Amino acid sequence: QLSCLLKMVTLHGIPKDLDSYPKDLLLFLSPSDYAATGSCSQFFINIGKANVDVLPREAPQRQQLLLEALACLKIPGTRINEENAEILGRLVCDLGGEYIRSSGGGLLKDLSQCGSFLPDQEEAIRDVISNGNSTFGPPAAWSAFTLSELSGLIPVLDHGILQQIPK
Repeated sequence: QLSCLLKMVTLHGIPKDLDSYPKDLLLFLSPSDYAATGSCSQFFINIGKANVDVLPREAPQRQQLLLEALACLKIPGTRINEENAEILGRLVCDLGGEYIRSSGGGLLKDLSQCGSFLPDQEEAIRDVISNGNSTFGPPAAWSAFTLSELSGLIPVLDHGILQQIPK
């Protein structure tokens, strides 16, 4: 339905007020199409607010969006800073384990918003938490507030990590 709606909206070219349309609609538009109305970073700020789960994780469109976002933000290597993570929004859920490890704990809160993880992402999350080099510190220093902030990651935590968390 969204793809069809986008075709109707863009029938006579890209509307100037595209930012006022539902963010999910933008998932079916390419950044080059959007360029006429704004910057690619503005496009990905809007995409980051969309429900990317409208597209299946393995969908080529979703994978392409992540690749184009990384190129737009000129992210060198696999380290994502907090500012770029904020722009990526829900697209951080598609970052591979190497990005999660390289970015240290900076992505943990963002990743907590994801519904599910691939095995390499889960392993990377456990590695980052086990190192204790995140803004949340080692699990032994966590509070109820920390658990609330990272609640989406609890299913990923293994027995060794869970045992370290104070009661």
